[in-house]
Parts: sequence; C-alpha cells; structure tokens
Amino acid sequence: MKLGRLNHVGVAVPSMPDAIATYRDVMGASLITQPFDMPEQGVKVAFVNTPGQGGTEGTQIELIEPLGETSPIAGFLAKNPAGGQHHLCYEVADIEAARAWFTAQGKRILGPTRIGAHGTPIFFLHPKDMLGQLTEIMETPRGDH
Repeated sequence: MKLGRLNHVGVAVPSMPDAIATYRDVMGASLITQPFDMPEQGVKVAFVNTPGQGGTEGTQIELIEPLGETSPIAGFLAKNPAGGQHHLCYEVADIEAARAWFTAQGKRILGPTRIGAHGTPIFFLHPKDMLGQLTEIMETPRGDH
C-alpha cells in the first residue's frame, strides 16, 4: 500500500463566515467551494486553497463547522472554543486496499468507510495509533476537487 499526497488539513471553526474571511483576508486564500452541509456527518464544510509560492499549487484547508449540538465537531469546539486543527487527510488509490492494510498494521479504524466532502470514499484512523493525530484516508478524487 502506498500513501499518496496530503490532500488537506481539516480545521474546526466556530464560525464559517469568520473563518473564510480570515483565510481570505489574512492568509490570501481563495474559496474553492461555497459552504455546504453534510448532515450525515453533522458538519458544514468549505474548502479554501492557500496560495503557493513560485507558481506551485497551494494547500487545501477544509473548514468544518458543526451542524447542531450532536455534531462531533461541537465536542471538539467545546474543548477548543477558538477552533483548531482537527485532522490531516491523505490520498490513496484504493480505499478498500488501504483499509485492509491499515487494519493488518494494527491501526484502529473509526467507523465504516463512507463518502467524504470530496465525494470519494473515506475512513478515519484513531489518533492514538497515528502519533496523536486524527487521520483521514481518502480515495484520490477523480474530479475537480
């Protein structure tokens, strides 16, 4: 199994409009997607792209706001009211092969494989198995995300 590139960094935010404004006005980021709801995951999501240097592509940041009090992001924000880094997301060519490989390595997978914000299958690895970092594994997008 070969791990692909870092696709994005997930950042939990208490206010999507404020987060978008901060990334745009302070960091020079451009909005990739308008905010959209993902009720099955209990979140509102928007992607921004930071500017790259010397003509290189920037880094995608996934802004994540809770959709209601039962959202997993609401719990994160209760502990971190200003928001903060939530997860790292890496690409793989074959999500099911990656799931089997991580399982064989003794890594705990949190929940079933499901469709993520890029419209491709994803799963999460337990932070205690990944150096304290919640890690999202996603099948490489085939479209324009």
